[in-house]
Amino acid sequence: MARLKGLMLSLPFGFVLFLCSTFSIVPGVIGWSKEGHEMTCLIAQALLKPEASEAVHHLLPPHVNGNLSALCVWPDQIRHWYKYRWTSPLHFIDTPDEKCGFQYSRDCLEDMCVAGAIKNFTSQLSHYKEGTSDRRYNMTEALLFLSHFMGDIHQPMHVGFTSDKGGNTIDLRWYRHKSNLHHVWDREIILTALADYYDKDVTLLLQDIEKNYTNGIWSDDVASWEHCKDISSCVNK
Repeated sequence: MARLKGLMLSLPFGFVLFLCSTFSIVPGVIGWSKEGHEMTCLIAQALLKPEASEAVHHLLPPHVNGNLSALCVWPDQIRHWYKYRWTSPLHFIDTPDEKCGFQYSRDCLEDMCVAGAIKNFTSQLSHYKEGTSDRRYNMTEALLFLSHFMGDIHQPMHVGFTSDKGGNTIDLRWYRHKSNLHHVWDREIILTALADYYDKDVTLLLQDIEKNYTNGIWSDDVASWEHCKDISSCVNK
């Protein structure tokens, strides 16, 4: 998916979403917790180039004052509304139990998976130009869906075997309480790290993540994320 991130860097209106690798569904469950999605969107928006930042600000509703992270959980909030029920399968990828890998033609029929959603909403946003209106698409919704799904696809339990339902059937204990593998990845890891190492201050955690892609272990990889010219092929990488 690194090449997919690169494609977003080169979109006509400069829109780019960068998802931190530390955070990398099945029907009826939610992806990253509120905290996880908000952090991924905060990181993404901080890395936007000026043209892209202006476009995002233009597409967001006035009441969020240009803050993309304020609406990053919106696709989870509306996925069971009648109007948006069709989006529920877009939060995850199911792969056959015996296959340790993702194959788009096999696992994302008719684009109905999170990789297909990223491909299609990226394509929609590529038509955006300020002051014009493409009535085929709701550009604000496309922005919110893409922001959210780029978070979902980097949660390991969103791309997994069909039988364990994204880790929801794998019960375990997380310190002193019962949980399951999906929920641990969704929220428990983040909240525990915040409490144990950052005095529950999200800003401090974000600063540590930033160090990893500016001068740390991911800094040499950033340039490679810009090399994706064909989204149809990149979603299968």
